[in-house]
Amino acid sequence: MKRVSFLILLTVLSLTGCSGSIGTKSATTTTVSEQTIGYKQISQDEAKEMMARDDGHIIVDVRRQDEYDEGHIPGAILIPNENINTTRPKELKDLDQIILVYCRSGRRSKEASDKLAKMGYTKVYEFGGIITWTGETVKNAL
Repeated sequence: MKRVSFLILLTVLSLTGCSGSIGTKSATTTTVSEQTIGYKQISQDEAKEMMARDDGHIIVDVRRQDEYDEGHIPGAILIPNENINTTRPKELKDLDQIILVYCRSGRRSKEASDKLAKMGYTKVYEFGGIITWTGETVKNAL
């Protein structure tokens, strides 16, 4: 009898803990990634598809100058992650422009994308690091 009472009590408590949300969905529901990061992480294949479009996008390499000079994605501009703070980069004038961000491995590009999103840029897409990039790269002549 005690065991049955305990199970009933446990069931009632678990149901009351969920009351108010059963069968309802908030109109402001967002995905976890939108809530927590403010930018969109995409695959490198998705990035290549976006780069093939003539949509005014900009590709941003957030590594250091020496890394950029060793090899970067064609058309990418260099804005080192360390230089992205609270002031909008002069190279990124349009808050609604598509911005594709990468670094060496993906860590700095996530940091930079987060900072850009917090500054108000609305179309920031982070696609990882150049170490796994299978597309074309170019080197700066030294």
